[in-house]
Amino acid sequence: MQFEELVTKLTDQVTDGSLINGTISQPRMRSDELKRVRLKPIELRGEFHIQFELQYERILEHENVPLHEVGQKMEELLNRFRQVHAEFTNETVHIQISKKFKVMWKAKQTETKKAVDLSHNRRKNYLLDEDTAHPFLVRLGVQTPEGRVRNQHQDKFRQINRFVEFIDDALEHLPQDRTIRILDFGSGKSYLTFALYHYLRIEKGLDIKVTGLDLKKEVIEECQTIAEDLNYENLEFLVGDINDYNEETAVDMVVTLHACDVATDMALGRAVKWGAKVILSVPCCQHELFSQIESPGLDVMLQHGLMKERFSALATDSIRAELLTFVGYDTQLLEFIDIEHTPKNVLIRAYHTGRKPTEETFKRYEAFRDMLNAKPFLEKELKELL
Repeated sequence: MQFEELVTKLTDQVTDGSLINGTISQPRMRSDELKRVRLKPIELRGEFHIQFELQYERILEHENVPLHEVGQKMEELLNRFRQVHAEFTNETVHIQISKKFKVMWKAKQTETKKAVDLSHNRRKNYLLDEDTAHPFLVRLGVQTPEGRVRNQHQDKFRQINRFVEFIDDALEHLPQDRTIRILDFGSGKSYLTFALYHYLRIEKGLDIKVTGLDLKKEVIEECQTIAEDLNYENLEFLVGDINDYNEETAVDMVVTLHACDVATDMALGRAVKWGAKVILSVPCCQHELFSQIESPGLDVMLQHGLMKERFSALATDSIRAELLTFVGYDTQLLEFIDIEHTPKNVLIRAYHTGRKPTEETFKRYEAFRDMLNAKPFLEKELKELL
C-alpha cells in the first residue's frame, strides 16, 4: 500500500462512523515534542467530530475536528508518526509505516460488533480497556469478575496501562518471524509481567516466551500457579538471581523493574551482551554513586543528604543511558507511574539500532564521570564493548 492510499483509506474509515478509538504513536523524530495521539469519535452540538488527544511529555491538548477536516489532520500526523492502532466496530487495524514510508496494514475481524460511544466526557482510553474483564487482572485482584477496577487498585491499573504503552511502542523493534524471547528480572508480584504477556500474546497474538525471575520463592510459586490457572503456557516464573541465570545466549527483550542498586546494572549488562533489541528498566536504590561522588564544585548541593541522594539517582540513570547509547542503543529516560509515590519513577527505554557514538560524545561522558569521581559499575560490565 502506498502512503497516499493509506491516508485516504484510513481517513475514510475513521470518518465513516465505525471508529471506536485509535492511537497514533512512535514519532519519527526523537526531538518531536508530541509523543502520542489518541482518537475517538464525539458528538458536539449534534455534529459528528473526531477528537484528537495530543499527548506531550507533560501536558495534554484536545482538538475536536469536524469530519471534512480530518483528512488534512491525518496526513499531517501520519507524516510524523510510524504506528497506528485503531479499533472499529467490526475490526481492529494495526499499521506500521517504515522510514521510507512503506505501509504495512494488518486487519483482524472482531467476533462481536462493538458499539460506538459518542459521549464527550468519556473516561480515558486505555490499551487495556477498563470496561473489559481481563482474566489476569481479575485473578490478581485489580478488577472484579465483572470487569470493574477496584477503587484501591486504580493507581495500579493506571501503572499497568502506562507500562503496556511502553510495550506497544516497542513492537516494531521485536522480531516478527520467530518466537520472541523476553526476560523479566526482579519480577516480584508480577503485575507488569502478566500485563506484558497478556498484551503481546492475547491482545496482539504474537509468538512469545516470557520468563520472570525473582529471589522470593513464595512469590514465584504463587505467580507460577496463577500463570497455570490462566493457561499462559509460555509464561514461566523461576527462583533465581540475575548473576546466576545462564540459561540464555540471546534474548529479544529484557525488563527489569526496581532491581536494587547495581542489580539494575547487572541486568542491563546482561541484556546488552545477549543482544536484546528492547530494554525497559525502572531502577531502584541507586547507592553506588552516593558513596563515590566527590566534586567540590557541587558541594553547595551535595552537603545536603537528601539532595545528594536525589542527584546521585539522576546522575546514575544519566550515566546508564549514555553507556547504553555507546553500545548501539537509542536510549531515553522517561517518566513512569510509580504507585508508591517515590522518586523511583524514571524508566530507561533502549532500542538497539547499532548506531555508533561520536568521539565527542564519549569525551563529554568522560568529563561528566570524572567531575563526579565516579566509577560506574555498568561501565565495567560493558568495558569490552566500549
